[in-house]
Amino acid sequence: MTTAAHQCAIAASGLRKSFGEKKVLDGIDLRVPQGTVFSLLGPNGAGKTTAVKILSTLVAADGGRASVAGHDVAADAQAVRAAIGVTGQFSAVDGLLTGEENMLLMADLHHLPRREGRRAAAELLERFALTEAARKPAATYSGGMKRRLDLAMTLVGRPRIIFLDEPTTGLDPRSRHAVWGLVRDLLGEGVTVFLTTQYLDEADDLADRIAVLDDGRITAEGSAEELKRLVPGGHVRLRFTDPVAYQEAAAVLGGAAADGEGLSLRIPSDGSQRALRSVLERLDAAGIEADELAVHTPDLDDVFFALTNGETRSAPSTPSAQPEQPTRRNPHPEAAR
Repeated sequence: MTTAAHQCAIAASGLRKSFGEKKVLDGIDLRVPQGTVFSLLGPNGAGKTTAVKILSTLVAADGGRASVAGHDVAADAQAVRAAIGVTGQFSAVDGLLTGEENMLLMADLHHLPRREGRRAAAELLERFALTEAARKPAATYSGGMKRRLDLAMTLVGRPRIIFLDEPTTGLDPRSRHAVWGLVRDLLGEGVTVFLTTQYLDEADDLADRIAVLDDGRITAEGSAEELKRLVPGGHVRLRFTDPVAYQEAAAVLGGAAADGEGLSLRIPSDGSQRALRSVLERLDAAGIEADELAVHTPDLDDVFFALTNGETRSAPSTPSAQPEQPTRRNPHPEAAR
């Protein structure tokens, strides 16, 4: 990888992967700066989980290159595993063990000394509000508690890069927001989070940058606001209380959609500062002042449907979506969670 790539927590170029005749990843490029949340957004079967598996050394790519934490994924897989944590779509805790026993098992897999492992387990159980349930079998936990335990187990080895593959699948809204809070806490500690999701509000709320993946290709990338400006439907809405001012503005802003009853005008806009400035300058030049101004941009639902294939548009932005095949923990003891 290039020197610039090594400055990123995660970098990939031309990643390709096929299963039989099915092309899952078709030459994708990714760059994830350290200490940020990067979201890979896409419908079921888009290739999100496959990308996570390649970057976390669980699956080998057919082509392209990738580095994680400055280590080549193919040539130095062990170093990559030592630097990362992985949480799959479904909780992979052992239901027969207590929460505390699950944590201590992970401490043993990370070769932590007994005292250090117990301290780490206790600290993380407290942090994730699981202390009271720590000695109960994990099978008795609610879905939200299992997901919190899952994330706590991922953090036992203190990874600086964490892959969260659809971490809130199947959770109720309260539990989803609890997980979001934990992700924000990790970000505050400088941890890099690679998040895959098909929940549009999740990507909008958490991600610094979002890449839209569809049919194995990146169709767009940027911040949530940048992506929203890529699709039509944005506009500036002006409302007036003075009918004369309304009529004068309508004449100045030719082409605006007029609502005479509501004394409002709707001007197509991409939501950018430059577009807004253009509208205001035209009004100022004519000595017209609106009583209310609102800028409307498309939401991520609009982006999702505009940038993904029509055949895959069944993936909703609500927790009722069916997930891809689950990502399981790396079965090798030396592999990081």
